[in-house]
Amino acid sequence: MNNRLETFVKENRKAFDVMEPSAGLWAKIEQELDNKKKKKPAKLYLWMSAAAAIVVVFGLAWLYVGKLQNKDLEIADVSASYAKKEVHFAGLITEKRDSLAIFASANPELYKKFTADLKKLDEDYERLKAELPTSPNQTFVVKAMVKNREIQLQLLKQQLLIINQVDDYKRVNQI
Repeated sequence: MNNRLETFVKENRKAFDVMEPSAGLWAKIEQELDNKKKKKPAKLYLWMSAAAAIVVVFGLAWLYVGKLQNKDLEIADVSASYAKKEVHFAGLITEKRDSLAIFASANPELYKKFTADLKKLDEDYERLKAELPTSPNQTFVVKAMVKNREIQLQLLKQQLLIINQVDDYKRVNQI
């Protein structure tokens, strides 16, 4: 097959040499090459767009993961001074609740009323704690949480005072 092609080219060599490309052909080829050179920045633009899209996707994923991890946000992460107050109040509240529980057997109905009030305040505190990571004004929420603890402590003090007064009244009336 190669021999047939070679023979055909040798026999028709003069016919091939007669035909020369037109002068405009080289101008067209140069123009197409120039156009191809101009299209390269478009490819670069495409790559830059793809890279920017990837960066945006990774950035959004990073923010989303950060928000998920932010759900464990504590008061100390927002304000150290309020965290100290909250810890102090929480310790006193635990102490007062233990004292109140001692009197529960002597006055079960009164104790039941007292714990209902405290339960409501605890629910409010937990709601605030859940709201803290997503709140735009976290300092405000932290202040509300500390204020809630302070109110719980005051309520417990009043309840202990009432129970002491009831016990004193019972002692005085027994004599």
